[in-house]
Amino acid sequence: MSRRAFDVTRLPGFTTVAVVAFLLLYAPIVTLVIYSFNGGNSVNQWGGFSLKWYAIAAENEAVQGAAVRSLVIAVWASVIATTVATMAALGTTRRGRFKGQTLIYVLINQPLMVPEIVTAVALLIFFSSIKIATGYSGLGYLVLAHSAFCVPFAYLPIKARLEGMDDAMEVAAADLYATPWQTFRYVTLPLLTPGVIAGAMLAFVISLDDVIITEFVKSAGQDTLPTYMLGQLRRALTPEVNAISTALLALTVVILTLFFLITRKRDGTRD
Repeated sequence: MSRRAFDVTRLPGFTTVAVVAFLLLYAPIVTLVIYSFNGGNSVNQWGGFSLKWYAIAAENEAVQGAAVRSLVIAVWASVIATTVATMAALGTTRRGRFKGQTLIYVLINQPLMVPEIVTAVALLIFFSSIKIATGYSGLGYLVLAHSAFCVPFAYLPIKARLEGMDDAMEVAAADLYATPWQTFRYVTLPLLTPGVIAGAMLAFVISLDDVIITEFVKSAGQDTLPTYMLGQLRRALTPEVNAISTALLALTVVILTLFFLITRKRDGTRD
């Protein structure tokens, strides 16, 4: 008699646990989206359907400034983090085992393994010393802080993509007298593009949503959307916060959808 393969979905109570887990994950988000269209002034009492809080948020100069600032920081942080992560992934995967490789993995992924508050305090101390020495207090500190925190998030999908790539084409390019740069530019990078895009998008979303590091590193007048919303929680809370949160959620969904379409198209072309 043949043995039936183990299937976790056949375990007793699996469906119930799955339904409860999805409810716990998505019910608060659905509630937030619904109450962003609340016409009343309360965040938890329905006052009729209305788009007025979206209009109020769009006309709020503080929200506009925080949104632009968040996008600028997230774009630069994702570019820097993805560039560093790509070089790190190439250096740790496109060669044999070497002494200290495990230590390098630990150092690259360090922000993932320690509490974010620890990283935030360390960045605060480091950048405060530079601010005192230089007198500069611009957005550059937030860009660098977000970049440092986002590197491991960009590194993981890029490294995974590299590990799944056969290096036969790279070896063939080298045999045909291509320089290392030509091999990377015309062979490795095109094959690596889905991983780079995934890393950049992940870094962008992480930077866009960050609160703790931003709160510690930012100077006066440098609120991002998350820190602006945190400040609103200390004041009179209105459905405007729900509208801003829903807009951020929609932006994240759009980014993930674009990523899915781009990677599916590239995989279909390669097949």
